[in-house]
Amino acid sequence: MASAAIDFTLGSRRLLSVPRSLSTWAFSLEDVLAGALPDAPPSGRDGVRVLSAPTASLAAVTARYPGFIAGGRQDYRRHFIDMGQDFEAYMGRFSGKTRSTLRRKARKLAEEAGGYTVTEHRTPAEIAAFLAAALPLSARTYQARLLDAGLPGDEPARRAMMEAAEAGLMRAFLLHAGGAPVAYLSLPVAGETLVYAHLGYDPDWARLSVGTVLQMDALERLFAERRFRWFDFTEGDGAHKEMFGTHSAACSSLVLLEPTLANRTLLGARAGFDAGVAGAKALAEQSGALGRIRALLRA
Repeated sequence: MASAAIDFTLGSRRLLSVPRSLSTWAFSLEDVLAGALPDAPPSGRDGVRVLSAPTASLAAVTARYPGFIAGGRQDYRRHFIDMGQDFEAYMGRFSGKTRSTLRRKARKLAEEAGGYTVTEHRTPAEIAAFLAAALPLSARTYQARLLDAGLPGDEPARRAMMEAAEAGLMRAFLLHAGGAPVAYLSLPVAGETLVYAHLGYDPDWARLSVGTVLQMDALERLFAERRFRWFDFTEGDGAHKEMFGTHSAACSSLVLLEPTLANRTLLGARAGFDAGVAGAKALAEQSGALGRIRALLRA
């Protein structure tokens, strides 16, 4: 059974991680849009981790595991792109000011870097080249350093990407500038959906918005394929996802644990911690210090 963890995080920094043996019940975007409950997995030794379930269906979700205790719940808008249109129509949803800003970011990167290129990777050989370039880059990102959420490079993850590439179910992109890769995007394909699995960039190039530039270039190419119906930004909210998404759905992630004393204590501690963080965030927003605090946490 897979090992998972109950994390205590402050902004982008993980302060504590408590391991638990959990099975995972993940909801695809197509599940969410269809209002369907996929088959529930058997519980792990400690319980189940539920990812991106429709918030409106949580009662039905928890009913599949009677007696289990719920905790660590996160509610958010799951953003996605309707790709049943062309790229020009997609760009037309942005305001003129936003379109101008996006074009300016690309021009500024080209001017300061002396040009840039984007490479696309699909085949097993191309994915191997992508991993060779992207994994060292991922190790430098704050997601990898602080949250252990960088591009996975272990053998099972590599094998899964290679098998997906063999089946034509991988899309990956690298942005190169200054003679080196500076941003990457990894997109497995599930049915008619592109899954936003990993985006990362060299922190030294962050001021030039290389992640945004890569996202726009990749989307233009993917729209041109006319193969996909959805681009799923998966669980969690964020300004980047909200900006590029065309629609969203109310979703929730949580854990359902066996009602042992240790698990009750753990979830109680997590609930208290989350309440404290929410209170501190509200105070920071009122004082105007939230942006500075977030920057410090990523340092």
